[in-house]
Amino acid sequence: MNSLPLEGRSILFVGGKGGVGKSTTAAALALHLAESGEQILLVSTDPAHSLGDLFDTSVGDQKREIIPGLHALEIDPEQEIQRYLARVKSTMRHYVQPAMYSEIERQIELTRHSPGAEEAALMDRVTSLMEEGPTSHDRIIFDTAPTGHTLRLLALPEIMAAWTTGLLRSRERSASLGKAVDRLRGREEARGDELAWFDDVKEPATDERTQKIQEVLLERQQRFSRARRLMLDPKMTAFILVLIPEKLPILESEKMFKVLKRHKVPVAGVVVNRILPKNQTLGEFLESRRSQEAEYLERVEKAFAKLPRVQIPLLSHDVEGIDALREVAQHLEIDR
Repeated sequence: MNSLPLEGRSILFVGGKGGVGKSTTAAALALHLAESGEQILLVSTDPAHSLGDLFDTSVGDQKREIIPGLHALEIDPEQEIQRYLARVKSTMRHYVQPAMYSEIERQIELTRHSPGAEEAALMDRVTSLMEEGPTSHDRIIFDTAPTGHTLRLLALPEIMAAWTTGLLRSRERSASLGKAVDRLRGREEARGDELAWFDDVKEPATDERTQKIQEVLLERQQRFSRARRLMLDPKMTAFILVLIPEKLPILESEKMFKVLKRHKVPVAGVVVNRILPKNQTLGEFLESRRSQEAEYLERVEKAFAKLPRVQIPLLSHDVEGIDALREVAQHLEIDR
């Protein structure tokens, strides 16, 4: 068992399989750091939010002070998609012909339920929070959704940066084609107007519109590239894996760790949650469970041998409220 190396790392992601105590761990960690004198922002990206339940208070889509030094918010995917699409519509209205407004808006609305729309909207908000964080908080802790959703979210900056790069190259090729057509038209004018059906690509309004579209795409590309650099910076960012000593959570955590390593996302350590209490007589049933648990803990040690590992015991009561979270936080050994 080791301490989690969090010194200097201002962006923390807490993740793992659903139901292993990610939110509890994230909330206890945030509380511990805040009560140690840090300014902490705790953000839930999980559509099934539970921060409000853990702190026994209302937490919404805007920052709410839980205790001095600790603010929390729960990102609402529906509201985020609505805001995201509204920004896209507003931007597009500047760059398309008025006659196309209604069709463009219809197409944008159709993307609301398309694959990746929720992740794109969430990533936009997460990127904003990461960029704003250092100005108002010492650390931001993201309580993430279950494994698959989180991996898609973390991969999105790279995907979106590549996508916008492709669009920019397409715009450049289109501009080159327009110039070639212009030259060709110049040659044909002496013989007639066979190419008159081409729009005049050199109209000032079109050129200005094209330039603005390129500027927007370039800004988006740079934004997602910045997000990716932040996520991959081991001095700034760390991912904390949470699991329980059972077969399926361990298997999923092993797979997640491999994916994170492949994408070069820095992993700070592993939190093994809900360990059966030691030095207590548990009865025949729970003693059998403890024997099985010991085997799984050995597997955790082998699978994550190069990572610090922290153990949190199973409590005799539900984790709800500040006092219960403090009890959990007592077991979080941290190098800060």
